[in-house]
Amino acid sequence: MDEILTINNITVTFGTYDAVRDVSFSVFDGDFINIVGPNGGGKSTLVKALIGIHPIRKGSIIVDPYFQNKIGYLPQKGSNQDPAFPATVEEILFTGVIQCQKKIRFITKEDRALVDEMLRKMEVHHLKHHAMSTLSGGQQQRIFIIRALISKPRILILDEPTSALDPEFRHSFHDILRKLNHEEKMTIINIIHDLDGTVKSGSKVLHIDQELKYFGPYEEFHLAEEGGHLHV
Repeated sequence: MDEILTINNITVTFGTYDAVRDVSFSVFDGDFINIVGPNGGGKSTLVKALIGIHPIRKGSIIVDPYFQNKIGYLPQKGSNQDPAFPATVEEILFTGVIQCQKKIRFITKEDRALVDEMLRKMEVHHLKHHAMSTLSGGQQQRIFIIRALISKPRILILDEPTSALDPEFRHSFHDILRKLNHEEKMTIINIIHDLDGTVKSGSKVLHIDQELKYFGPYEEFHLAEEGGHLHV
């Protein structure tokens, strides 16, 4: 596999506080990386640095040019667009379709078909014409997940995407991520609260607590955790 993201000794600061300190790792095309760590350990700060939201104080982040404009991002619940914005579910998703285009154009029949397909996959097609403000938190999160996927990114970065989802749908969502990774070869970087119920076999784990504590195969992480050598 080709290396598509190279993170070299990056440090991200807030004032004098190092939220992320001297972190290095590489992401390869087709990776599935689960980022874990304590609250306040720098997980969200790290991914925001990767996509350029947070500037780094030192180090470097090198993105393969082919992937530069093919990154989808889903922030933490509560960081998304104001759900009270006067727009329907369909209209919010169309903004995602338009945003991924290089030139201004009208919504096509193919675009509408894709939106319908994604709504059905996320089991919210019945909400297509509802105002976002009328949806529950979990329903809103499903819509924002679709919006992140609608441009068919090559790298998908998610910040605790299942935190607002109902337990019944979480398993289905993990199946969707697994298919995107295995069948469409999408590289996924996924911040999670813990590893329960996530895609484990064949995935990688990045454990951060300001500094990088572990980066490698899930299987080795699990063995080290069981042996008491890691504390997440």
